[in-house]
Amino acid sequence: MTRYALRHATLYRYATPVDLATHLLHLAPRAVPGQTVRSATLAVSPATSFRRNGQDHFGNGVAWLSIEQPHDRLEVVLEAEVEVAFAPPPPPAETPPWEEVRRAADDLAGVEAVEFALPSPLAPADAGAGTYAAQSFPPGRPVLAGLLDLIARIRRDFAFRPGVTTISTPVSQVLTGRAGVCQDFAHLMIAGLRALGLPARYCSGYVRTRPPPGQQRRQGADQSHAWVGCWLGPHHGWVDLDPTNDLVVRDEHVLLGWGRDYADVSPVKGILLGGGRQALEVSVDLVEA
Repeated sequence: MTRYALRHATLYRYATPVDLATHLLHLAPRAVPGQTVRSATLAVSPATSFRRNGQDHFGNGVAWLSIEQPHDRLEVVLEAEVEVAFAPPPPPAETPPWEEVRRAADDLAGVEAVEFALPSPLAPADAGAGTYAAQSFPPGRPVLAGLLDLIARIRRDFAFRPGVTTISTPVSQVLTGRAGVCQDFAHLMIAGLRALGLPARYCSGYVRTRPPPGQQRRQGADQSHAWVGCWLGPHHGWVDLDPTNDLVVRDEHVLLGWGRDYADVSPVKGILLGGGRQALEVSVDLVEA
């Protein structure tokens, strides 16, 4: 088990004052088997006039808040301590054929997974992505064997290149350009699996990074991350896979939550009255505690 100290600071600066703001925050680490949240605090500045904590449709922790005083900046700081030790997946050969998993998602056995087999705005059942994913799923192949082959291919075929996409870049464009960042690769993988009828969900959180050999770790240099939760059928349940790094998620990731795509678990959403142009600064530190 690995214990992490996490700090995620988000700062918005507004060109003109915001008179009224309402926000939805997805910044609470999720307690799930394999992840224990020892502590978590969320500080917001300026002071809120209303704040309520709860859960969204997917069971993720959320905070709703309103700020009713004029302000030219918004700062949100999450500090948490989390222990992580996700169980290893079953041997690939012991998982069912992928066609069996697809059939299970269509009946009562897949009630927990069926909504994640349906298209969503940022991860549709894209035909091109489906063709790409299908190369990993020949007839009768065990589903986990196909998934592991798929994340290895994405890691090999696509370049990690910040700045060439935005969060709204279509999957089809990522597939053509063969470059992007973790959100793009997660959406691409999910879209391909959905095109095959396999349930897949978007996982939001953090991944531990290490400095180059001989260099000091840089404060705030860690980053938000995205990966994919894949359903192996009613017997084996879910396994999380990281296509950006070709990894099975074990002890290097901290989970915030999951949804159909990024839009369901965006860290900070808001409706503003005023504000004009915005500048955003994000700093993440994830260190072993």
